[in-house]
Amino acid sequence: MTETIRTRVDGRIGIITFDRPDVLNAMNRKLKREVSEIMAAWSADPNILVIVVHGGGRAFSAGFDMKESATRSLTTIAEWRSALQESFDFIIQFWDCPKPTIAAVHGFCLGGAFELTLSCDLAIAAEGTRFGEPEPRFGSGVICMLLPWVTTPKFAREIALTGTDKIDAARALAMGLVNRVVPAGEELEAALAIARDIATAAPNAVQLTKQALNRSYDCAGLRQALAAGLDTDVMIEASGGPERAEFNRIRREQGLKAALHWRDSRFAAS
Repeated sequence: MTETIRTRVDGRIGIITFDRPDVLNAMNRKLKREVSEIMAAWSADPNILVIVVHGGGRAFSAGFDMKESATRSLTTIAEWRSALQESFDFIIQFWDCPKPTIAAVHGFCLGGAFELTLSCDLAIAAEGTRFGEPEPRFGSGVICMLLPWVTTPKFAREIALTGTDKIDAARALAMGLVNRVVPAGEELEAALAIARDIATAAPNAVQLTKQALNRSYDCAGLRQALAAGLDTDVMIEASGGPERAEFNRIRREQGLKAALHWRDSRFAAS
């Protein structure tokens, strides 16, 4: 029995639904654990050929749960590395899964949720979806730096250096971050239609082809780059900084909503 996700099987397609709608499906440790358990089970299940992930309620996910993270007292580099490695492994499992993975996103798809979408083999976005990596705006960093491997160098730099969280679905499509944009409410069915085509193909050929695609990135240095990116994020998080201190002060004294308002008000032009 899961508390943070819902799962079901449609033919030979496994469907994971984030189920924390009251907090825009913010990804806490329990959700990460429950998703990872079903991913491991379905990866080993010969009856499941494709995995689709989406969010219940108003959003795919607003990212990692900042309220939960505020309760964790991480001070040393070793503590930060352990926590960030946990989140990195959660994200990259969609890339490493032997079965094709598809993200069906709507509403908000930010931070760690955006990275998870990049980790999936395919992504379908509803009109009105907002994408981005806002972490640099309050002194944090990107955990799983897949961005430059999915889009162009100029677009990757724009997203990562500005910390924008205002990329709409049409621009995400133009940047190559998603495969298709569909009317709001149709994203899951569009993802399932693609998943059915994949599930109809020869499973061995599909899975070996995904393996070959992933290995081509490995040959180009993806694993070393991701490891270096994680090292950098450990240093960013462990070093703190005035922006992080102010964000955390406002969050502690006035709440997360006020802290997010402070963060966003400083970047109103973008």
